[in-house]
Amino acid sequence: MEMNIRPRRLRTGAVLRKMVRETRIDKSSLIYPMFIKEGIGIEEEIPTMPGQYRYSIDRMPFALEKLWKAGVGSVMFFGIPEHKDACGSGAYAEDGIVQKAFREAKRQFPDLCCIGDVCMCEYTSHGHCGILSGGYVDNDKTLDYLARIALSQVQAGADMVAPSDMMDGRVGAIRRMLDQNGYLETPIMSYAVKYASAFYGPFRDAAGSAPAFGDRKSYQMDYHNSREALKEALLDVDEGADIIMVKPAMAYGDVIAKVKERIHLPVAAYSVSGEYALIKGAASLGYVDEAAMICEAAAGAYRAGVDLYLTYFAREIAGFIDEGRIG
Repeated sequence: MEMNIRPRRLRTGAVLRKMVRETRIDKSSLIYPMFIKEGIGIEEEIPTMPGQYRYSIDRMPFALEKLWKAGVGSVMFFGIPEHKDACGSGAYAEDGIVQKAFREAKRQFPDLCCIGDVCMCEYTSHGHCGILSGGYVDNDKTLDYLARIALSQVQAGADMVAPSDMMDGRVGAIRRMLDQNGYLETPIMSYAVKYASAFYGPFRDAAGSAPAFGDRKSYQMDYHNSREALKEALLDVDEGADIIMVKPAMAYGDVIAKVKERIHLPVAAYSVSGEYALIKGAASLGYVDEAAMICEAAAGAYRAGVDLYLTYFAREIAGFIDEGRIG
């Protein structure tokens, strides 16, 4: 049979397939989310996220060292405070759990890129991401608190802040606060496109951040919408965001692609706790090849347009890159 064009010619061997690969993955683009808890000697496995742990400050460096040696140079910290209150004061306290984590991490690993999740849900007694007014999250009252949280994290050593609350105007409020205090060079990675998702369940267990009443659908996005994602992303670009994040990753490749096409900033995606739990759970039952699924899910995000990938599988992916299974 005469055929001038045979796509299979470029699939005949592993070296050739890698040579013509369209999507490339580098370790430098991986960010590992880490849970830090008050206490001493804590390395506590999270039941809904097998293989993931809550660390106390004294145990955290051992985990960071493993990441660093694997080639993962960026970490995002989530704090689990001992006490919570209505205004989430532990989130911006000078001696707050995440502030202490930044100081210790930068002391022991000065070249590590430390990123602060700027939100209130882990710190408020009601579990919502902002200040309540009559049972409703008050957008504008919350902005001052978010700006204070971001500033406190940067003062403690954070190299970047990442607001995840989904309040309107919070990127601008944080940018003004940082600039006014001399932190003009500190970048903001905005959770610009964050959907109200069932994929967050295990995280809320890990961080103790489930809302005490209601849900977060009045501020997180409706997962039926994609045009709205562009509106959110473009607003945050105008307010001074340096990186735009889409969350979750796995079921939102179309959204990642649309955002990537319209904005001219790096695009991040967060492979969230539910995605991690699905892969680990199915693999534990022998239903899937865990390593193959990790690689395929990551490649799917990068193929959609991701430049930065937040994932609980960061260390594993770094190993798979070394092995030539992905990258």
